[in-house]
Amino acid sequence: MQIFLFILGVATIPMILTFARAFGIYTCVNECEAQVFTLFGKVIGTLNRSGLHFPISHFGMRAMLIPFFGKRYVVSTALRQHYLRSQMVNSEEGTPMGVGIWYEMQVADPVAYLFINANPDGSLQANVTSSTISTLSNLEMETMLEDRHSLSRTVRQAVSPLSEKWGYRLGSVYIRKVEFTDMQMVHNITEKVVKRLVQVTSAMKQDGENRVGLIKSETAFKVSQKMAEAAAARPEIVGQKLNEIGKKDPEVLDTVLEVMEINQLLEAGASIDILPESSNVLVQLGSSKE
Repeated sequence: MQIFLFILGVATIPMILTFARAFGIYTCVNECEAQVFTLFGKVIGTLNRSGLHFPISHFGMRAMLIPFFGKRYVVSTALRQHYLRSQMVNSEEGTPMGVGIWYEMQVADPVAYLFINANPDGSLQANVTSSTISTLSNLEMETMLEDRHSLSRTVRQAVSPLSEKWGYRLGSVYIRKVEFTDMQMVHNITEKVVKRLVQVTSAMKQDGENRVGLIKSETAFKVSQKMAEAAAARPEIVGQKLNEIGKKDPEVLDTVLEVMEINQLLEAGASIDILPESSNVLVQLGSSKE
């Protein structure tokens, strides 16, 4: 009998809880969730703190009428992200550009989210799109490609007031991608960039060669100048040393001069006639002619 009562109790408890929840005696609010309660078409309150709640303790005896004459709305307040791809804008130069924009959104006011706008998600998306197009259109291409952070802040400032009216809290807004949509234009720009790189590379190479040539010429000039100075100073130095040698030892000086004379004759390649000391110069010259 006890086992039967236990089984009956275990089977009855879920049914009792189901009926209690259906009649609004209690409700469970999950994390990142809010519940809005209406009665006779009017909002009587919101529960946004997670956990177990008894509506009668928050709204009084009116909570007992909600299952019959009212409604309970469950709204997710979790942070959501959305990415809009290839939003078409034109630069100041008339170039068609595709812009991708990423943004975060979170429901901050569940009542406004439910009843102010019939389609808040679509309206927020359209608002972000229009703000992006109005902010980026007719800007210089260089600005669109380089100043995405400041432009993202501008778009967020433009979207935030309306998003708050619709119950949203807009998080980060970031322009992630700016691309060219005309492939022919992409090829033309690529070709121009390649030609410009080749031009810059050749100019750098020519400038380097000019600098190297200038350095070589300056170095050669300095070397030749030093060599000329050394060549000009050599006779004076050699003369001073020979004078010093002559004062100390004349024989050594005579020997050095003879050696220098012989060296000059050898370098000149001239023919030399050697005459014996005992012979007459004229007789020997006459006999050599015969």
